[in-house]
Amino acid sequence: MQEALDIAVLGLSPIIPHVTHALWRALGHRRALIDEPWTPVDAAALQTSSIAMVVQVNGKLRGHITVAVGAGGDTVRAAALADPHVQKFIGAGPVRKVIIVPGKLVNIVV
Repeated sequence: MQEALDIAVLGLSPIIPHVTHALWRALGHRRALIDEPWTPVDAAALQTSSIAMVVQVNGKLRGHITVAVGAGGDTVRAAALADPHVQKFIGAGPVRKVIIVPGKLVNIVV
């Protein structure tokens, strides 16, 4: 509970400095709030193993896929073409072009 309150007060300190200074003292800290360092970022917590991408057919949103972060173009293309929602809009016609913006979207031109 104490750690959660400390983080909340520290996070609010740039917005309401006078109130959070009083709260910081009430939480039992001797050092001034302005002298406290920010909590370091845990880089491992920011890492993900998969990413969601938008799939468009002729520029219109038709589906979403989830692929591994480091997936190559062939893997992304195969996942986009295999999506059942996308297959309804592709139809029996040939796929002319597949444009992949890494980490964001796949646009299929039919």
